[in-house]
Amino acid sequence: MPLPTASDLKEAADFALKGKLKTAFGIIGKALLSASPSSPFEGSEPEQAEPQGINELKRESTEIRTKVVSPVTAASAPEMAALRKPPEARVSSAPVPPTSVETPAPSRTPSAIGNPTIPSPMARDLPRPNAAIAATHREPKEHPTHDFSTRPAHIPVHKHGLFEAHTFANVAGSRTYKLYIPSHYSGKAVPLVIMLHGCSQSPDDFATGTHMNEVAEEQSFLVAYPAQPQSANITKCWNWFNHGNQLRDHGEASLIAGITRQIMETHVIDATRVYVAGLSAGGAAAAIMGRVYPDLYAAIGVHSGLACGAARDMVSALTAMRQGGHPTHDEGTDRAGGIIAMPTIVFHGDADTTVHPINGTYVIAQAKAHANLAKKVHEAKTASGLAYTHIVETDKIGQPMLEQWILHGAGHAWSGGSGGSFTEPRGPDASREMIRFFLHHRLARAEAA
Repeated sequence: MPLPTASDLKEAADFALKGKLKTAFGIIGKALLSASPSSPFEGSEPEQAEPQGINELKRESTEIRTKVVSPVTAASAPEMAALRKPPEARVSSAPVPPTSVETPAPSRTPSAIGNPTIPSPMARDLPRPNAAIAATHREPKEHPTHDFSTRPAHIPVHKHGLFEAHTFANVAGSRTYKLYIPSHYSGKAVPLVIMLHGCSQSPDDFATGTHMNEVAEEQSFLVAYPAQPQSANITKCWNWFNHGNQLRDHGEASLIAGITRQIMETHVIDATRVYVAGLSAGGAAAAIMGRVYPDLYAAIGVHSGLACGAARDMVSALTAMRQGGHPTHDEGTDRAGGIIAMPTIVFHGDADTTVHPINGTYVIAQAKAHANLAKKVHEAKTASGLAYTHIVETDKIGQPMLEQWILHGAGHAWSGGSGGSFTEPRGPDASREMIRFFLHHRLARAEAA
């Protein structure tokens, strides 16, 4: 997807310095939206030198070439009516192994920035909970391998489950969200997944394209989709590049955290198994949430996004999208005395012309912090022929702490998705792989918000 030219950026910067933010935003937004290709593989951008780190990553990814194949297992769940939160105590449920999907052709490509309006007032400073408590680890598990040769049957998720609209408001503003409650939710504590859509998407579109409601029906968890309105950003992008939205209990971060906590109050949720994931601008917002709320989220998923602090304004956001944005290390609260910031799974196409693929590596670097992890690299292809490199970093007991999926030849779209906008059906099933990774991780109960 073509990005603004140097003259566009200069003109926008001149207006911004004069205080004419709406005019500056309009120039950038017009440039971004003027030529949107119909698929991730159409369009082009000016040639540029690859940022430092990409060539090293490519060399490293070829050191071990192991095709990964294993049986596909499916979860079964009791057929029970969806209920509201009863007075029972919370209990946990067991994780479920992965499956993956094969489907037809990719769709169009989004921008990750859009045309933001003047930001809403930021939330006032609130007391910061103590998050410096070490996360617990379970028994060491052998990392599962993957078989992309079969496709599970799609579950009619709206036939029995509920997909409800809700609203949350605080001093930073308000946001609507959709909440999927699987048909067999019975009042026992279940995990919660927050899904943050990309630019120009809606909760319904994102749910359709990712099939996450189907996975929730299969594996018994609730999934929520906060909606970014056009009043906050003309193309409905999360404003990840505004510094005020990168702080705990401020701006959009406080709204997403507020939605999370509201669901935890109104439904029976296992507070140790709450997760957040997103695509593009939503992926960048998910990285922020993991960075500033490590006591609320046990793990995060970032698809085609950027690290927290990769940009502080719109001009630096465009630079980060084009060339890569180095992460910050000052706003987050690391777990376990700085051992690891956040268990993280990343998907990114190496043919992404909207958000440079080096940003996926930066997300991993930020999450890794100073942890000493063992690395394994696997290379394989899906049944549809899309090659990928899968990098897994494990701790000393063999627990996968970081995963990076590099999708060769894929653009700016959700891997394994279909039916909605911005999907790449040929790729590994990002939704099921994220859930498989998430369910390996939980917060210590004393740490859970």
